[in-house]
Amino acid sequence: MLWDLFFSFFKIGFMSFGGGYAMVPVIEREVETHAWLTPNMFADAVSLAGMAPGPLATNMATLVGFKTAGAAGAVVATIGMVLPSLLVMIALAAFFYKIHHNKWVRASFYGLRPIVTGLILFAAVRFAQLGMDEGLITWHTLVSLLITGGVLVAVLKYKVPPIAAILLSGLLGIAFF
Repeated sequence: MLWDLFFSFFKIGFMSFGGGYAMVPVIEREVETHAWLTPNMFADAVSLAGMAPGPLATNMATLVGFKTAGAAGAVVATIGMVLPSLLVMIALAAFFYKIHHNKWVRASFYGLRPIVTGLILFAAVRFAQLGMDEGLITWHTLVSLLITGGVLVAVLKYKVPPIAAILLSGLLGIAFF
């Protein structure tokens, strides 16, 4: 039973693309094939996994594993789901470690910086628009903008390390919200 859980979720984790909800039909097929859950139990598991923090597919693996074989099943199914991603990331990290000094690779990453900055700025503006209340800036939006501006000044002018800026932003967000 534990091997079936591990292997099934390993296959799902290795072959699925498109995010959690795109993986639901694949998970459902495995669950039906092995008769691990009834259709109603599966629907409940999808709902619960969607509400729980974390990736939907990982939460599904944990829930199906737990319902099928208890705590051991939850651990085995979850490891099966995340192991393919972990292995791919280790392989990619090793590959990029070997080529990161290449001038073309460095130029490519340098060229991506403005794109990533633009995407982050777009997301920030979009969330700020959502934070508007009938055209007026809410206090949440104002505090967020002040935190963002302050952290930006800290990083650019005072050379605060980015990880410290992220931690500072998180702590300020917790303090104010």
